[in-house]
Amino acid sequence: MDNLAVLSLIALSPIAIVGFLLVGLRWPAKYAMPIGFAVVVAVAAFVWGVEPVVIAASSIEGLILAVGLLYIVFGALLLLGTLAGSGALATIRATFTDISADRRVQAVIIGWLFGSFIEGASGFGTPAAVVAPLLLALGFPAMAAVMVGLVIQSTPVTFGAVGTPVLVGVTDGLSGSAAVEQRASTLGLSMPDYIASIALDAAVIHALIGTLVPLFLACLLTGFFGSEDKSRVARFADGLGVWKFALFAALAMTVPYVTVAAVLGPEFPSLLGGLVGLGIVVTAARRGLFLPRRQWDFGPRESWQPSWLGRVAPKSDDTGRRMHPVRAWAPYLLVAALLVLTRTLTPLTDFLTGLSIDFDSILGTDIGESLEPFYLPGFIFIVASVSAYALHRMNRAQIAASWKVAGGQLAGTAVALLFALPLVRVFINSGENSTGYESMPLTLADGAASAVGDAWPILTPWIGALGAFVAGSNTVSNLMFSLFQFSTAEQIGASPETIVAGQAVGGAAGNMITVHNVVAASATVGLLGREGETIRKTIIPMIYYCLFAGALAFVFTNGLGLNPGTVLLVLLLAAVGLVIHRLQRGRTAEVGGHAAE
Repeated sequence: MDNLAVLSLIALSPIAIVGFLLVGLRWPAKYAMPIGFAVVVAVAAFVWGVEPVVIAASSIEGLILAVGLLYIVFGALLLLGTLAGSGALATIRATFTDISADRRVQAVIIGWLFGSFIEGASGFGTPAAVVAPLLLALGFPAMAAVMVGLVIQSTPVTFGAVGTPVLVGVTDGLSGSAAVEQRASTLGLSMPDYIASIALDAAVIHALIGTLVPLFLACLLTGFFGSEDKSRVARFADGLGVWKFALFAALAMTVPYVTVAAVLGPEFPSLLGGLVGLGIVVTAARRGLFLPRRQWDFGPRESWQPSWLGRVAPKSDDTGRRMHPVRAWAPYLLVAALLVLTRTLTPLTDFLTGLSIDFDSILGTDIGESLEPFYLPGFIFIVASVSAYALHRMNRAQIAASWKVAGGQLAGTAVALLFALPLVRVFINSGENSTGYESMPLTLADGAASAVGDAWPILTPWIGALGAFVAGSNTVSNLMFSLFQFSTAEQIGASPETIVAGQAVGGAAGNMITVHNVVAASATVGLLGREGETIRKTIIPMIYYCLFAGALAFVFTNGLGLNPGTVLLVLLLAAVGLVIHRLQRGRTAEVGGHAAE
């Protein structure tokens, strides 16, 4: 079969079916993912001509990756259970309430700023595994906590895990290409400097789009989880009440983020941007600067919709104890410190990654995988939990209860992940076939490129997002598509650096909806079976992100003028202005004409 359009549609079918079942029919992931896996196996075997042994090896590779992800989820659940049992969560909740009882403010500080810092240190879905249970402990509905944790998996992701999506994803994705080396030489740059220039382009695009993410997040929070006594427009408009604080918090992170990308390179924009922003914003908030005059909170718990609630409901007052805030926060501080140290101290990184369990040449194929049990964030969560046993003076019964609860909560996650990750690996490894076809992801990208021609920059982020949605990783998306994006840019006469940067930005945005991130984050708050409902919410900011990234990539490449990128950018800006105007009018009407905050 030589028809690229038909092949592209067939390659899309496993992803389309999973998306339809999850988002369209709202099936739980534990049912949707096995069907998706069966479809991808059938397509790989009967259309792509992938040998059964390669399919089996890819599936085993996926199972190994799933074990690693379940390890991280278990660690996050254990830490939450430990802090709930020790009474530390009561103190942690009080520290944020002392800053502001406004849930919008708490979501911005914990999600956008603390989450960006954790993303910069660790990546790989860790922020949602930290942010979601922490917000749950503060009194957020489980689904709201997961949504916040996923939406902030956008701007900081390209520079997560100390720059891994760029340093590994883009660098290795472009490595070995004479065209790339020639391009760098033409620009008078070494390869590391060339990669840094791509990273800076990505940081600028991210900053321009990400500056609205905290305000977007506040509107989604109030719109989806506000009181049913108000109209839908008025509920979403409540998010605008925090606009000063949201924009301040956004700039407090994005300005140092871009500065660090320009001065230090791709390793530390998210880590230092989040840390600097957190210090600035918390200090300002404690002094009452930029805070809204009217506080916003969820309605009474009895009024919450059943779909908002998970099976985990930590009672932070169980012990009746209060402790010093530093002592209560110590396990989280230890997590942050260990993540930074293990990712930045090269001898320590090399030592921990060297303690790996390797699975080479699975079933005699070229496919291999490894687990690094002491480097994965799951181990750091467990270390932090164990430290809390002594620091918070927990007894044996409390310790045993935390392990029992974490283990029980993990079981419901396993089915979805044990099918999701094998699906991903079969999809990606489908390039090893007897038909000579490119892998399914590259076939999809080829089909898209042939369809849009010179307008490709607009579509660039969507390919990155597709890769992240499938693989659950910005790094893997960049590995798959960076060279393809570079080559397509050269063919149409566009700037390869901007196009590859757009790929990296789109790959970050795709993390908001990737299935195994949603499943993992949901597991930490006991919200399994509602993954489709969560994606229906997080796909909104993902679409916003990719639309703006595509328009900016086109404008950065071709300049402002009467062209598709400029037209799209103007339309998007007009749409944002129109939505804000409508929400503001609805909000003013709801409060009886009172002045807006």
